[in-house]
Amino acid sequence: MAPKSESGKLVAENRKARFNYDIEEKLEAGIVLTGSEVKSLRSGKANITESYASTEDGELYLINAHIAEYTQAGRANHEPTRRRKLLVHRRELGRLIGAIQRQGMTLVPLRMYFNTRGIAKVQLGLAKGKKLHDKRETEKKRDWDRQRGRLMRDKG
Repeated sequence: MAPKSESGKLVAENRKARFNYDIEEKLEAGIVLTGSEVKSLRSGKANITESYASTEDGELYLINAHIAEYTQAGRANHEPTRRRKLLVHRRELGRLIGAIQRQGMTLVPLRMYFNTRGIAKVQLGLAKGKKLHDKRETEKKRDWDRQRGRLMRDKG
Protein backbone atom coordinates (compact mmCIF):
# COMPACT_ATOMS: atom_id res chain seq x y z
CA MET A 1 0.00 0.00 0.00
CA ALA A 2 1.40 3.41 -0.95
CA PRO A 3 2.17 5.83 1.88
CA LYS A 4 -0.44 8.51 2.31
CA SER A 5 0.32 12.18 2.73
CA GLU A 6 0.13 13.30 6.35
CA SER A 7 -0.09 17.04 5.86
CA GLY A 8 -2.87 17.50 8.40
CA LYS A 9 -2.85 18.84 11.95
CA LEU A 10 -0.74 16.83 14.41
CA VAL A 11 -2.58 16.21 17.69
CA ALA A 12 -0.26 13.88 19.64
CA GLU A 13 3.04 12.13 19.02
CA ASN A 14 4.61 9.17 20.81
CA ARG A 15 8.32 10.00 20.73
CA LYS A 16 9.10 7.38 23.37
CA ALA A 17 8.01 4.60 21.02
CA ARG A 18 11.00 5.08 18.71
CA PHE A 19 13.34 4.74 21.69
CA ASN A 20 11.67 1.68 23.23
CA TYR A 21 10.82 -0.22 20.03
CA ASP A 22 12.27 -1.10 16.63
CA ILE A 23 9.56 0.04 14.22
CA GLU A 24 9.34 -2.51 11.41
CA GLU A 25 6.33 -1.16 9.53
CA LYS A 26 3.93 1.79 9.71
CA LEU A 27 0.25 1.90 8.82
CA GLU A 28 -2.60 4.37 9.05
CA ALA A 29 -5.87 3.57 10.81
CA GLY A 30 -9.09 5.46 11.33
CA ILE A 31 -10.45 5.82 14.84
CA VAL A 32 -14.06 5.73 16.10
CA LEU A 33 -14.68 8.79 18.29
CA THR A 34 -17.59 10.56 19.96
CA GLY A 35 -18.33 14.24 19.37
CA SER A 36 -16.74 15.49 22.59
CA GLU A 37 -13.58 13.49 21.82
CA VAL A 38 -13.26 15.14 18.42
CA LYS A 39 -13.69 18.59 19.97
CA SER A 40 -11.02 17.78 22.57
CA LEU A 41 -8.64 16.49 19.88
CA ARG A 42 -9.11 19.63 17.81
CA SER A 43 -7.93 21.64 20.81
CA GLY A 44 -4.87 19.34 21.05
CA LYS A 45 -5.61 17.61 24.35
CA ALA A 46 -4.46 14.02 23.82
CA ASN A 47 -1.70 11.75 25.11
CA ILE A 48 -0.71 8.45 23.49
CA THR A 49 2.63 7.73 25.18
CA GLU A 50 1.42 4.83 27.34
CA SER A 51 -1.08 3.43 24.84
CA TYR A 52 -1.04 0.38 22.58
CA ALA A 53 -3.30 -1.38 20.10
CA SER A 54 -4.76 -4.81 20.77
CA THR A 55 -6.99 -7.26 18.93
CA GLU A 56 -10.15 -8.53 20.59
CA ASP A 57 -12.89 -10.58 18.90
CA GLY A 58 -11.38 -9.98 15.46
CA GLU A 59 -11.34 -6.19 15.87
CA LEU A 60 -8.56 -3.73 16.63
CA TYR A 61 -8.77 -1.40 19.66
CA LEU A 62 -6.64 1.47 20.91
CA ILE A 63 -6.17 0.97 24.64
CA ASN A 64 -5.06 3.46 27.30
CA ALA A 65 -4.98 6.51 25.02
CA HIS A 66 -5.91 9.59 27.04
CA ILE A 67 -8.16 12.17 25.39
CA ALA A 68 -9.04 14.87 27.92
CA GLU A 69 -12.69 15.66 28.64
CA TYR A 70 -14.16 18.57 26.71
CA THR A 71 -15.26 21.14 29.28
CA GLN A 72 -18.24 22.52 27.31
CA ALA A 73 -19.74 19.04 26.75
CA GLY A 74 -21.51 18.93 30.11
CA ARG A 75 -23.23 15.62 30.80
CA ALA A 76 -22.54 14.27 27.31
CA ASN A 77 -18.81 13.98 28.04
CA HIS A 78 -16.70 10.90 27.37
CA GLU A 79 -14.47 8.73 29.55
CA PRO A 80 -10.85 9.90 28.99
CA THR A 81 -9.16 6.48 28.72
CA ARG A 82 -11.85 4.30 27.18
CA ARG A 83 -11.09 1.66 24.53
CA ARG A 84 -11.46 3.11 21.03
CA LYS A 85 -12.08 0.99 17.97
CA LEU A 86 -9.56 1.34 15.13
CA LEU A 87 -10.63 0.99 11.51
CA VAL A 88 -8.40 -1.02 9.16
CA HIS A 89 -9.05 -3.21 6.13
CA ARG A 90 -9.87 -6.85 6.91
CA ARG A 91 -6.86 -8.20 5.00
CA GLU A 92 -4.56 -5.80 6.85
CA LEU A 93 -6.10 -6.82 10.17
CA GLY A 94 -5.46 -10.51 9.45
CA ARG A 95 -1.82 -9.77 8.64
CA LEU A 96 -1.42 -7.73 11.84
CA ILE A 97 -3.00 -10.43 14.01
CA GLY A 98 -0.61 -12.97 12.51
CA ALA A 99 2.43 -10.81 13.17
CA ILE A 100 1.36 -10.14 16.76
CA GLN A 101 0.65 -13.79 17.59
CA ARG A 102 3.44 -15.56 15.71
CA GLN A 103 6.32 -13.12 15.87
CA GLY A 104 5.63 -11.50 19.26
CA MET A 105 5.34 -8.00 17.88
CA THR A 106 3.43 -5.05 19.32
CA LEU A 107 1.20 -2.42 17.73
CA VAL A 108 2.26 0.98 19.04
CA PRO A 109 0.56 4.28 18.13
CA LEU A 110 3.17 6.71 16.80
CA ARG A 111 1.09 9.77 15.91
CA MET A 112 -2.51 10.96 16.15
CA TYR A 113 -3.52 13.60 13.62
CA PHE A 114 -6.26 15.01 11.41
CA ASN A 115 -5.73 14.33 7.71
CA THR A 116 -6.34 16.88 4.96
CA ARG A 117 -10.07 16.03 4.92
CA GLY A 118 -10.34 16.67 8.69
CA ILE A 119 -10.71 13.01 9.69
CA ALA A 120 -8.93 11.78 12.84
CA LYS A 121 -6.28 9.15 12.07
CA VAL A 122 -3.73 7.16 14.06
CA GLN A 123 -0.39 6.09 12.65
CA LEU A 124 0.45 2.67 14.09
CA GLY A 125 3.84 1.02 14.09
CA LEU A 126 4.31 -2.74 14.01
CA ALA A 127 7.22 -2.95 16.44
CA LYS A 128 9.51 -5.29 18.28
CA GLY A 129 10.68 -4.31 21.78
CA LYS A 130 14.29 -3.25 22.27
CA LYS A 131 16.52 -4.69 24.97
CA LEU A 132 18.47 -2.40 27.31
CA HIS A 133 21.72 -2.76 25.38
CA ASP A 134 19.93 -1.85 22.14
CA LYS A 135 18.59 1.33 23.77
CA ARG A 136 22.09 2.25 24.92
CA GLU A 137 23.45 1.65 21.43
CA THR A 138 20.76 3.88 19.93
CA GLU A 139 21.61 6.63 22.41
CA LYS A 140 25.35 6.36 21.63
CA LYS A 141 24.69 6.55 17.90
CA ARG A 142 22.42 9.58 18.28
CA ASP A 143 24.99 11.39 20.46
CA TRP A 144 27.79 10.60 18.01
CA ASP A 145 25.73 11.84 15.04
CA ARG A 146 24.96 15.06 16.88
CA GLN A 147 28.63 15.58 17.82
CA ARG A 148 29.81 14.77 14.28
CA GLY A 149 27.35 17.34 12.90
CA ARG A 150 28.77 19.98 15.23
CA LEU A 151 32.34 19.14 14.23
CA MET A 152 31.51 19.27 10.51
CA ARG A 153 29.70 22.57 10.93
CA ASP A 154 32.59 24.13 12.90
CA LYS A 155 35.24 23.06 10.37
CA GLY A 156 33.17 24.36 7.49
